[in-house]
Amino acid sequence: MNHKLLIKGLQKNKLVFKELLRGIPKEEYVWKDKPSRWCLLEIVSHLYDEEHEDFRKRTKHILDTPDQQFAPIDPEGWVEERRYIEQEYEVMLHRFLEERQASINWLTSLINPKWENITHHPDIGPMTASQFLANWLAHDYLHFNQITKLKLDYLKYVSKENFSYAEGV
Repeated sequence: MNHKLLIKGLQKNKLVFKELLRGIPKEEYVWKDKPSRWCLLEIVSHLYDEEHEDFRKRTKHILDTPDQQFAPIDPEGWVEERRYIEQEYEVMLHRFLEERQASINWLTSLINPKWENITHHPDIGPMTASQFLANWLAHDYLHFNQITKLKLDYLKYVSKENFSYAEGV
């Protein structure tokens, strides 16, 4: 696996997130069509926490101390526990983008990282540092899907237009 390509992907995705999420009015970033769905503010807050407390820390953990257990995290629980809906959107977006840059800086500073190191994930089983890095990038793409679907649904909601032409129906 080309780890430099994965790291470049994380770097490029920082710009994608920035363009996709900046300058959004409050009525849009707090909108959701059902209570169980995350709004953009909750997604951005989640991205910050994942960047700060999950992917970078856990990748470092696998590289440095693969035989030790991960510290437990609860990304789903953080939504309520950390009151994502009460956060300042622009602040959280800025914090996430800063954390992503810190991650990129750290990843590009590594000298001969042991990507083949294996740790035991409590839910998934054995995972290499390389797998964790690839999952980090995949996490970005999954959230791009989530964000663009939410933005499309918001557009449908506010415009009340028929989108059958765009949807190819």
